[in-house]
Amino acid sequence: MEDWGKLCEDISDWIKRYADENEISTLVVGISGGIDSAVTSTLCAKTGLETIVVSMPIHQESSQYNLAGRHIEWLESRWANVSSHLVDLTESYDSYVEGALAGLEISELSLANTRARLRMTTLYAISGSRKGIVVGTGNKVEDFGVGFYTKYGDGGVDISPIADLLKSEVYSLAKEMDIIEDIQNSVPNDGLWADGRSDEDQIGATYEELEWAMAQVDRVEWEEFSNRQKEVLEIYQKLHESNSHKMKPIPIYLKSS
Repeated sequence: MEDWGKLCEDISDWIKRYADENEISTLVVGISGGIDSAVTSTLCAKTGLETIVVSMPIHQESSQYNLAGRHIEWLESRWANVSSHLVDLTESYDSYVEGALAGLEISELSLANTRARLRMTTLYAISGSRKGIVVGTGNKVEDFGVGFYTKYGDGGVDISPIADLLKSEVYSLAKEMDIIEDIQNSVPNDGLWADGRSDEDQIGATYEELEWAMAQVDRVEWEEFSNRQKEVLEIYQKLHESNSHKMKPIPIYLKSS
C-alpha cells in the first residue's frame, strides 16, 4: 500500500531540489478549481519557496471560479509563502477572437485551445518576471495516456510534478493533504468550453475507465472483455494515437553527412 504522506513529501522535495539546482526562486501555478491544480499548488506551497497561484477565468462557470478562489484562500491561510493573482482574461480573449481572428473561420476546438494558450502566456509573463518556473498540473492519464491537454497551452510548462501519477493517485494525495472536499468531489472539467462540458463528455470515458485501459492496452486478446470495456479500449487507443504528436519530441530534419 502506498504511503501517500511520504509521496507528498518526496514530490515537494523533488520540486525544491530542482529549483535550488537551477537557481529558481519562484513557482507559478495556474489554478482551475480542479483536483490536479489543487494538488500541484499544494505540493509547491509545501516546498517553502515563493509560490504564486493564478486564477485566469475566461467566461468561466461560477462553480469553477468559486472553487479556484476557495482553494487559493485555503492555501494562503496555511502557507505564508503563497500569494495569488486574479487575471481575468475574458476581455483579452474576446478582443483577440473578435478582432485578430475575425473572419478566419476558427473552429470551436481551436477557440477552446486558444483559451489555454492565453493562460500559458500569462503564467510565463509572471514567472519570467520573478526568476520563476511554470509548474505543470497534468497527470499521467492526460499527459501520456490520451494526450488530453492543449499543445503549448496547459502542456507548456517547465516541470511536471504529478505527470507520473494516475488520476486515482492524485485523488489520494488530495485526501492526504486535506484539499477542500468540494474540489475532491467535483466533476473533472478543463474549463475551456462555453457549454461547460466535462472531461468525460469530451473523452467518452471516465478516468477510472481510462486507467483500466492503460493497463490492458497491450493485450492482444479482447474476447473476455465486455462491450463497454472494448469500447473504452478503442477510445483510449484512438486518442493515444491521434494525440501522439503532443507526447513525442518535435520532428527535426537532420542533414545527411
